[in-house]
Amino acid sequence: MSLPILYNNWRSSCSWRTRIALEWKNIKYEYRAVNLSEGEQNDKKHLDLNPSGLVPVFIFNGKTYTESMAIIEFLEEKFPEKRRLLPESSEDRAVIRSLAYQITSNIQPIQNMRIRNKVGENDPKRIAEFVKYVTEKGFDPLEKELQKTSRIYAFGNIVTLADIVIPSQVANAVRYGVDMEKYPTIKRINETLGSLPEFIKADCWHQHDTPENKRKVFNDLI
Repeated sequence: MSLPILYNNWRSSCSWRTRIALEWKNIKYEYRAVNLSEGEQNDKKHLDLNPSGLVPVFIFNGKTYTESMAIIEFLEEKFPEKRRLLPESSEDRAVIRSLAYQITSNIQPIQNMRIRNKVGENDPKRIAEFVKYVTEKGFDPLEKELQKTSRIYAFGNIVTLADIVIPSQVANAVRYGVDMEKYPTIKRINETLGSLPEFIKADCWHQHDTPENKRKVFNDLI
């Protein structure tokens, strides 16, 4: 059987969280880079895979899957014998999903590349101000929720779906000038996750398409 294929980008938040899920479950895959800066996501070849022109795109057994959270839930259901990202309790799953969706629904989509470039009119200063504003509006309530649910990780003492969405969002926050000292719980969880081999292997600084000048150790940046 051929390996699954992941069309993705080194710094894409949605790609990043998908890579973490694959690494956490020890699922081998073929990495295919999509250069977002060069607009490869808008090429016909990519649009034939995903008409929305987004990454990641996951090919498994000849079938195409899009949207990172759908891909991650697919992996969770397809490989229940591998390390789980959602517990058995429906109540706990609901809380974990709520934590994750605060990032994947309320923060990341609002300040992704297409939106921030449109709102900021390609002005770097305006883009940075917009992303910082959106991130802080999302991190303020998330910090309060995590103060209630976290121990070692976002929900208790095991890695869950709520954790795998954090690193990319924190990296993006730092990139656009968010002071993470205002969010000590998010910062602490992120630093803890940054020491896990699976998270390091999946982070944006260790990918095939990571620019040479960006290849830094994860914890050096946060």
